Amino acid sequence: MREFDVVVIGAGVAGEVCAGRLGERGLDVAIVEDRLVGGECSYFACMPSKALLRPIELVREAARVPGISVGPLDPAAVFARRDEVISSLDDTRQLPWLEERGVTLLRGRGRLDGERRVRVGEDVFGARRSVVIATGSTAALPPIPGLQESRPWTNIEATTSSASPPRLAILGGGVVGVEMATAWSALGSQVTLVHRGVRLLEREEPFAGEQVAEALREAGVDVRLSTAVARIRRDEVVRIALDCADTIEADEVLAALGRTPTSADIGLETVGLETGGYVRVDDSLRVPGFDWLYAVGDVNGRALLTHMGKYQARLAADAILGRRVALRSDGLHSPRVIFTDPQVGAVGHTLATAIEAGIDARAVDVDTGGNAGGSFIGRGAAGTSRMVVDERRGVVVGATITGVEVSEALHAATIAVVGEVSLDDLWHAVPPFPTRSELWLKLLEAYGL
Repeated sequence: MREFDVVVIGAGVAGEVCAGRLGERGLDVAIVEDRLVGGECSYFACMPSKALLRPIELVREAARVPGISVGPLDPAAVFARRDEVISSLDDTRQLPWLEERGVTLLRGRGRLDGERRVRVGEDVFGARRSVVIATGSTAALPPIPGLQESRPWTNIEATTSSASPPRLAILGGGVVGVEMATAWSALGSQVTLVHRGVRLLEREEPFAGEQVAEALREAGVDVRLSTAVARIRRDEVVRIALDCADTIEADEVLAALGRTPTSADIGLETVGLETGGYVRVDDSLRVPGFDWLYAVGDVNGRALLTHMGKYQARLAADAILGRRVALRSDGLHSPRVIFTDPQVGAVGHTLATAIEAGIDARAVDVDTGGNAGGSFIGRGAAGTSRMVVDERRGVVVGATITGVEVSEALHAATIAVVGEVSLDDLWHAVPPFPTRSELWLKLLEAYGL
């Protein structure tokens, strides 16, 4: 049985980062992957979805700024660029990064085979120090009658298809649902989005979901809220029966109904752990009761976001290297961006969650484009910026920004929230002129400073 210092199961982004950090620091590391090195984010989620959405952002921006003439979207060219971004689902270019860090790639399905042992096919490998589980998550398919039999799209098909279905029904009003509604409606599909909640993006501030819904409707998307699916049947078309006695017909249906951890068949039972759910970890990413077992990324359920998986991977690697670590950014401290138009960027509490947490919270809002920098974004660009303040401590505990390309503005908010920056200190952090970062000055002035 060949042994390594550490064996990482899963070569998605979190697994890669953890393995690479350990390899750079001299450990003998193996990483196990039976699909594509780089994982869902690189090929079926973050990267292809943004490649589809970016041309749409540019066309809409050009329409807002006089003096620029842009023709209609060319779907074939958009798909070709998307394929370039995801290397046409070929992970060859990912491999040198691992090799440069001395990480051994084991091709095959990895699963635990007892303490500090990982089975890959017929072979078993030992881990002198640790095993790291980084198996990620897959699209959830709830028990809606007929859903699985209807051969639904998941994020995989929605981000890699090179043909626009004439009619696309999207089930779910979360991040995947609204981003894919934005993309496919612009690429030629007639999109109907069905969401059982009263508003889109229910975990974010109400104004964020409302602005995204308004923009989708303006783009021709049929947005149906407070509507549940009763059953689905596919014959020559997909027929979706709704609880309101209405029926939607579509050529394809996208299930954007959440994620489920990939933990059902990775050998957890061989070390006495339950299978099928999230792998619970402490703040050092260690599985409680096991000094050698870690879990990073989606599979632990702490924050199902690529950047948070990478953050966890760095901390887990440091813990394995003997350093004292503890998650500081987790849960609500996780920055999150929805790449619709308008984009939604948020970190920390919403006003509602702050009040629920017992915080003496106050929110102030300003127009995201209501400053000199906003003048250059173009005419009619929607957007709202909100700052949630803990009145007792005088610090920012949450921020939500909607508008054009606000994703790049979110890191300042993340620093303020995670660093518990006082309002007084923010007042002296002068934003440059003329930039949209003056929204922070406007927020502080609206607060009363």
